[in-house]
Amino acid sequence: MNVTFINPFLQSLLNVVSTMANMQLTPGKPRLKTDNLAKGDVSGLIGMVGPQTKGSLSITFEQGLILEIMQNMLGENPGNINEEVTDLVGEITNMVTGGAKNLLSDKGYEFEMATPVVVSGIGHKISHQAQGKKIIMPFVSPKGSAYIEICFEDQ
Repeated sequence: MNVTFINPFLQSLLNVVSTMANMQLTPGKPRLKTDNLAKGDVSGLIGMVGPQTKGSLSITFEQGLILEIMQNMLGENPGNINEEVTDLVGEITNMVTGGAKNLLSDKGYEFEMATPVVVSGIGHKISHQAQGKKIIMPFVSPKGSAYIEICFEDQ
């Protein structure tokens, strides 16, 4: 998979979480993912289609981390994943994808974004629409982990 497509999404997640929630995430080591099982408790999934490629992105948060992000962004913490939390995950997914879209357009890559879908629950599945390799990148913090999955069709 082309690293040109991956790095803008990683940069954008770090930027959104640091500016909107005043939190730092530490990137881990990316690897190929072979199953559809989510690594956390709530995931936002968004599709992207453009002239050069088709793909999708998911961002999965462990409950402790997304509740801390919500506390820092909105000043509220419901104590568990509810509709307000899933709405926030959808918004974060939009912001991260939008930020990556801007970075990629500077490199000549254009794509349209779909509306994010949010899924939650222990052991939920993430179904990428693109037929390509899936890269998963963990991000850690004292409050929990987040995971970005990126899947683009082979070019």
